[in-house]
Amino acid sequence: MDALIGWPVPRTEDERLLTGRGCFTDDVNLPGQAYAAMVRSPHPHARIVSYDTAQASARPGVIAVLTGADFHADGLGRIPHVPMHSSPPDALFENRDGSEIYVPHHYPLPADKVRYVGEAVAVVVAETRDQARDAVEHVKVEYQVLPAVVGTAAAAAPGAPRVWEEGPGNVCIDSDIGDRAATDAAFARAHHVVRLDTTVARITGVPMEPRATTGAYDPEAGRYTLYSGSGGVVRQKRELAAILGVAPEMVRVITGDVGGNFGTRNPFYAEAAIVAWAAKRIGRAVKWTGDRLESFLTDCQARDLVVQAELAFDAEGHILALRSTNIGNIGAHTISFIPLTKGVEIMNITYAIPAAFVTAKAVHSHTPATYPYRSAGRPEVTYVIERLLDMAAQDLGIDRVELRRRNLVPVSALPYDNKLGMTYDSCAFEANMDIAVKIADWAGFAARRAEAVERGRLRGIGISNYIDLSTGVPQERTEIDVLPEGRVDVVIGTVDSGQGHATSFGQVVAELLGAPLETVRLLQGDTERVSVGGGTHSGRSMRMGTIVMVQAVEEIIDKGKRIASVVLEAAASDIEFTTTGEAGCFTVAGTDRSITLFEAARAAVERDDLPDELSGPLRADAEVELRRAVFGNGTQVCEVEIDPETGTVEIVRYAAVDDVGRAINPLLIDGQTHGGIAQGVGQALMEDCAYDPETGQMRAATFMDYAMPRADDLPYFVTEITEVPSAANPLGIKPGSEGGTAPAPAVVTNAIVDALAGLGVRHIELPATSERVWRAIQAASRELG
Repeated sequence: MDALIGWPVPRTEDERLLTGRGCFTDDVNLPGQAYAAMVRSPHPHARIVSYDTAQASARPGVIAVLTGADFHADGLGRIPHVPMHSSPPDALFENRDGSEIYVPHHYPLPADKVRYVGEAVAVVVAETRDQARDAVEHVKVEYQVLPAVVGTAAAAAPGAPRVWEEGPGNVCIDSDIGDRAATDAAFARAHHVVRLDTTVARITGVPMEPRATTGAYDPEAGRYTLYSGSGGVVRQKRELAAILGVAPEMVRVITGDVGGNFGTRNPFYAEAAIVAWAAKRIGRAVKWTGDRLESFLTDCQARDLVVQAELAFDAEGHILALRSTNIGNIGAHTISFIPLTKGVEIMNITYAIPAAFVTAKAVHSHTPATYPYRSAGRPEVTYVIERLLDMAAQDLGIDRVELRRRNLVPVSALPYDNKLGMTYDSCAFEANMDIAVKIADWAGFAARRAEAVERGRLRGIGISNYIDLSTGVPQERTEIDVLPEGRVDVVIGTVDSGQGHATSFGQVVAELLGAPLETVRLLQGDTERVSVGGGTHSGRSMRMGTIVMVQAVEEIIDKGKRIASVVLEAAASDIEFTTTGEAGCFTVAGTDRSITLFEAARAAVERDDLPDELSGPLRADAEVELRRAVFGNGTQVCEVEIDPETGTVEIVRYAAVDDVGRAINPLLIDGQTHGGIAQGVGQALMEDCAYDPETGQMRAATFMDYAMPRADDLPYFVTEITEVPSAANPLGIKPGSEGGTAPAPAVVTNAIVDALAGLGVRHIELPATSERVWRAIQAASRELG
């Protein structure tokens, strides 16, 4: 049969989804279910004094009103977050004073304090959703309002209102990484130093499908079932069992179709535990569906980094050292340090920097928790380094592309120790940049700029390199069954949230087994079938999936050869497996005697003359633990035009090159790149979870206030895929889902500043809204007189 790996096969799942046959969490309805609505705090920081639930309990249809006090009275536990989880064993940061990193408790319903606006303090369960939402308005909670702090720098400052009185202060990580002495020495002898103090704004994921969850309890079996759109059911099962205080086998978690993730679905949310607990309390299934306002207020958010960074250069423009302080705002609850730690580990991105020293700080604030969101930690530090390089190029009088070329890690230096804990293996950074410059027609930019000037527009071009650190949960497992009726079932612990797993995973298994693509069925998202698996995050799904799928397929082929040797009455050593023709075949070498893959599966269950180890289903499983990091990488080039009268930025050209190791399906990778660019452009130009520093209220909690990129904000993308295989897995896979996002804020900003450079503008903060750009133009015009 024809090769499938590497071909742009259209997604096989689209017909089902586009014809209304998908099943998302809100589509799940159980017999006799009740409906939940959350009572949420209007304050960013307040002590809970008392509850009055009498009026709410008397409202029509209300079954129960449950509070944090009830939750604690039932002896339930906290959410067992693992904030430091990462694959490389050396990725754990330590406080420089030797103190323990403080990780406070996080109960689904607090009984003492609220620590951000929107935090749930009680739940109303009623016969209908409208009745539950109506009764929420009648729950009276008395609060003692306390001082709050929401800004990153303000939260880290001495004397700031403390989020956790039990802890040592708001700063819970204060860690040094790198070689301070070598870095200071390099700065002391530097010809030129460039510095950037900047803030990367907080954003949120805004998936198409707001969060929803349904819980059920079987009193006879003592077993809970949770339906919840998530990034991985195994973790959700383990964490729900810990909260409820039951053995993991007493919990089943089911995830169907997921309408967008990007990381926002991966943490365990309070509502999932609340509905499972409430289902047992009332003896009925309980369903909760959040609205968009709840998503804005309570979904995990992202980015929110304050950086003071410096690069030291010699007289020829070679980087001597990097020095930086990175302060990450983790919000009220310690769910993850990964955006901070990953950003530090690859802060020098693609450049050969002989010495580096970074101080990393994580700070609590009275805001929702931040969490790994598409390309966690990488867009922030890529933005910082690439802005510093453009500023240095201007100061040193060196072309921006040339300055980068002088400092890229060459292929000859691989494997390369980046001085911050990571070792780069298979990369070709300069080749990627050369391709990007070519397909973007960098050489023709001057003519396009001149033409724009004639139309009264300011035109700029920007470039950014990136590297994408792919780690994540190191365990993965698959179970593959070849069924006699002509189907291959593949069970795996990842979860599809729109990436096209059924197609791309199917391509891998179908090609390796020589089976038609339509015969491969992917089974994910149900702990009744999935026993081990890390879910979907950190660009791990295809990388980890191919490792176990290849291993399982090899075992199936080996077993099939031995079955064929019995059926065809030949020595097992004489049996060859080929994938030519319409199906994989086991053939006696040098003859035309053969049986197909599915005939071997039928023989395994029907014949009585097979050895015991060959009888039964033709199946195999494989499980792996792999902690080795893999590095996707690439380059983007962006051109913008700016209306100087309004500050409006229009992206007019965009080129992207991504090294994905090996492209299983280029069509899907291009789609991932397009979506990733849109997310990065949104961060660059408009997205901002703006919080009022005085009141702690979110100013952008609706689509009237939180701006999102639309199709007409983006040009046609010119993309190219390069393939430098990784040695970390059998097919050489690198992450292909996050590269679009990582360099986008940097490349868009670089293009904007280039457009404004003639006015004397040196830098602009994100998001570069039309107002911010207009003010920069006005300020520069006044200075020019």
